[in-house]
Amino acid sequence: MCDDVSVIIENGDGSEEQLDCRRLAILWQGRELWIQAGDNGQLMIGVEDGPDDLEYADLLLRPLASNLVSLQLEFEPRGEEQEHGPDCDHEP
Repeated sequence: MCDDVSVIIENGDGSEEQLDCRRLAILWQGRELWIQAGDNGQLMIGVEDGPDDLEYADLLLRPLASNLVSLQLEFEPRGEEQEHGPDCDHEP
């Protein structure tokens, strides 16, 4: 992983607070949605897996050019080792 993520939180009164963190989670539909910086300018988004889930999903957001991004959805088998291909940016 690389740099920290800067988060801007807007309070109910409209005031904003900026925080720096390694990663952050949003509780959504009873699950944790984790966001963290990845390698090569990527933003990695992953959903907490549950005990009955057979897979977990990761979203990779990559900048392409000004005003363009690439969004890739990866499904990984839960509890198994990931196979790393030549274009995989994950650490083995």
